[in-house]
Amino acid sequence: MRHDGTEEHVKMSQKSAKTWCLRLFPAFLFCISFLTYYCSYGLLQSYGGAKSLNSSKSLCGGWLTQKKWESLNFNISRQTQLFLKLKHFFWKEHVSRLALPYGIKGSEEQMLTKVLAAIDRFKESNEVENLECPTCVVIGNSFSIKNTSLGSIINKYDIVFRLNDAPVRGYEEDVGNKTSMRLFYPESASSNPTLHNEPGTLMVLVPFKLQDLRWLKEILYNEKRVRRGFWKPPPQIWLGDPSKIRVLDPHFLRQTAERLLHIPLHSSRQKPVHPTTGILAVFVALNYCDKVHIAGFGYPPSNDQRHPIHYYGKDTMRSMKNSYHDLSHEAAALKRLEDAGAILYLHQHR
Repeated sequence: MRHDGTEEHVKMSQKSAKTWCLRLFPAFLFCISFLTYYCSYGLLQSYGGAKSLNSSKSLCGGWLTQKKWESLNFNISRQTQLFLKLKHFFWKEHVSRLALPYGIKGSEEQMLTKVLAAIDRFKESNEVENLECPTCVVIGNSFSIKNTSLGSIINKYDIVFRLNDAPVRGYEEDVGNKTSMRLFYPESASSNPTLHNEPGTLMVLVPFKLQDLRWLKEILYNEKRVRRGFWKPPPQIWLGDPSKIRVLDPHFLRQTAERLLHIPLHSSRQKPVHPTTGILAVFVALNYCDKVHIAGFGYPPSNDQRHPIHYYGKDTMRSMKNSYHDLSHEAAALKRLEDAGAILYLHQHR
């Protein structure tokens, strides 16, 4: 009887063990699957092929882009929200101690809210603002892009940044004809943006002073134009599409000056120095884009005063003599970005 009881006990123990194994088997499979996924994900990331945290449609280099950004030692986070919105001022997210061009304060905020209220009335969703992991190219206005035949290559990028009133028609072979965003200020605005931009192009105002916001407000509300306060008369009639207008957050100009160019924001110099629209656009692209390539940057040697500076028009280096920009300083900053692998030139440059 004892022998039979022992045998029965062994059988019951084996049955119990088998039952527990069957119960634990799904958990075991889950652990194996999790470890396999985790190792695969880590391997993908090590090669820069993992999804970025915000990407749900394709594998892209978001992880590598973040690492590149961190290696630049700006000591600030990437900011992918580029434009000011009316709702931000209701919640006081943009309270600043700095006035334009590096912040918004005082009467500037009142003027800006009127501008943003008008933009909200017309505003339409734009796919450029919702792209994941976009590839971007910033097209400068330098003479260096002339005769490069880069047009077809430029047109393949997700986002093409252009600057001020730089023309496209007649120069397509070198500069392409695609424009996603055009950064400008009133004095550099073309009276008819449709001539050199596609219908979907975002026209991005870079506000340098209160008068810039007033100019846009007068355009949007069709008010009487005030001509005072501009170093060059801006267009009194501007045929831009109100639904495509955006206002760049001054955060980007401030960080371009402070973190990239190391320009003191509070300077006692009689003649202040500010970033060019070109270097600003590069910094904006570094914040927003997965890959940043550039073309049309670089100035001829400053001792060659007769050399053309743009791929269009007749301006020479002589016209830059009294500018508010430090061109050699910006060239050095672009060289640092290039050496760090943050940007890539599409053509040979000095």
